[in-house]
Amino acid sequence: MCIIFFKFDPRPVSKNAYRLILAANRDEFYHRPSKLAGFWGNNSEILSGLDMEEGKEGGTWLGISTRGKLAALTNYLQPRLDPDARGRGELVAHFLTTDMDSLTYLKKVSAEGHLYNGFNLIAADLSTEKGDVVCYYGNRGDPEPVVLAPGTYGLSNALLETPWRKLCFGKQLFLAVVEQSQALPKDDLIAQLLDVLNNDEACQTQPSRTKAGSTCSPF
Repeated sequence: MCIIFFKFDPRPVSKNAYRLILAANRDEFYHRPSKLAGFWGNNSEILSGLDMEEGKEGGTWLGISTRGKLAALTNYLQPRLDPDARGRGELVAHFLTTDMDSLTYLKKVSAEGHLYNGFNLIAADLSTEKGDVVCYYGNRGDPEPVVLAPGTYGLSNALLETPWRKLCFGKQLFLAVVEQSQALPKDDLIAQLLDVLNNDEACQTQPSRTKAGSTCSPF
């Protein structure tokens, strides 16, 4: 299951606090070809992994640029896929290379959302001068993208913050790490975030049947 946890605060309470902490996992078939995270050839501006599946080369699921643009994608769980739909990975790649701001870009994407199988897309503009802006759009949810308020979020293969047990359990683990983030050396913080994504118990939990859009609660 693809999953993303992130916390952002454009105005952290301490100069040592992180403005954004994000942990993400892409669930994919092992045989699907891809490139490890790296800068795009001669383009030293964009850093991401790359999909190398035939017909979908160049798409990606998570990336960031030196201009402060960040995007992350999860697929939306649906019973049947349209084999003729456009590759969802291009949505991240296009944002990283465009000059559009995150909200404008997602409004454009929302007008073309029917061309893709189900997806969730996070797009962000990170700037110490203008302030960080993080936006969300899912083509199986509301017709318009939203600008997210500072806070902590979880996203899996349903709409943002849909309280599947796996997401709620993982979010609790993520928050426990984030609360220590200022005191942890960077390498230790990364190691603990990877432990959250690799947690076996979280992998064994199943989706609940709670109504989409509800907030996470104990289970």
